[in-house]
Amino acid sequence: MAEQDLSPVFQIQRVYLKDLSLEQPNAPQILLEQAQPQVEINLGVSAEQINEGLFEVAVTATVTTKVGERVLFLVEGKQAGIFELRNLPQDQMQPVLGIACPQIVYPYLRGNIADIITRAGFPPVHLTEVNFQAMFEAQQQALAQQQGAAPNGNGGSPIIATA
Repeated sequence: MAEQDLSPVFQIQRVYLKDLSLEQPNAPQILLEQAQPQVEINLGVSAEQINEGLFEVAVTATVTTKVGERVLFLVEGKQAGIFELRNLPQDQMQPVLGIACPQIVYPYLRGNIADIITRAGFPPVHLTEVNFQAMFEAQQQALAQQQGAAPNGNGGSPIIATA
């Protein structure tokens, strides 16, 4: 029975929409313009321990659409999940939190962002697929350079990455 207690555990407890906002600061005038808008998308990942063996992993997206210098609309969404992680080797914890968990949460965020933009009266903006492994590795490399330490030398500090 003791062997069973030490088995690695990875379970999704819950996936939920933590925050979602839409702003159209220049409506209605800007809605009458026929110019092609420019779209900028920023993504971020964060993870924090919320209890023994439980972690919240969140993926945040900010979509800013402009016509010239004026904002047509701005959408910010944060999709999160609660994951149970127990008995994993320490060197696997950060990759699971920074790669596997965001890959589970991200499709929900993509759908919510596209839906809110469509409900606002615009053609949907579909967030592209994200290589969370490359994003995680770049974040770890930047952190190592900043701290002058090995990539996994950050202990249990939260993962924060942007792309």
